Amino acid sequence: MTAPRHLTGARPLLLIADHASNAVPPGVDLGVDASVMDLHIAVDIGTAPLTEQLALALDAEAIIASVSRLVIDCNREPEAADVVPVASDGHLIPGNMALGPLERSLRIDAIHAPYHRKIEAVIAAVQPRLIVSLHSFTPQLATKPAQARPWPIGILHNHDDRAAVRAIDWLAGQGLMVGDNQPYSGRDLNYTMNRHAEANEIPYIGFEVRNDGLRSDVGIAEWAAVLKRCVEAVAAAF
Repeated sequence: MTAPRHLTGARPLLLIADHASNAVPPGVDLGVDASVMDLHIAVDIGTAPLTEQLALALDAEAIIASVSRLVIDCNREPEAADVVPVASDGHLIPGNMALGPLERSLRIDAIHAPYHRKIEAVIAAVQPRLIVSLHSFTPQLATKPAQARPWPIGILHNHDDRAAVRAIDWLAGQGLMVGDNQPYSGRDLNYTMNRHAEANEIPYIGFEVRNDGLRSDVGIAEWAAVLKRCVEAVAAAF
């Protein structure tokens, strides 16, 4: 079993980073060049240190994934075809293309299921009044280089937008261009928040930070400071 990292805090706030690691467990061969593991398709660049700094600043609990999304995507339904991706942004993942049903099931049992059980356990223990999801995105996809993504930050949400609208308003008030369900939509890609926040009627913010702002210690610290203020402003409403 591969467990996520768990950072403890004293406040009833929970941070979750589904794609924070590019680690590949022993015995798993994805069949890709090592350089691929540093790309956005393997890891949400900068979200591990961002989540760590934000958790410390907020004195919040945090669950941080410890396995690459190319091994298994913890933000997908376990039965989804792309829970074990065979291709991503123009890159084939040969080791996953040959994966049989048994091996796929073993990955789910060893990584995906424990990840979500841990989130459930922390929610039961902490009873958070707000959940914060942390992801990052690339300024443009390799397969769509002409489609620039102008937002430095986006907010994803599905049916429950109580916290999302407050976060969008707060960030816009700081002069930021905010993507409302951009560059992805929480109505399409929201498994972790659907399962743990929406299903439990817990307000949540789904942050998507453009990763060119998270490639330096200075950038990470700046975004951690902005998100801390945003989370505190939104949490005060619940």
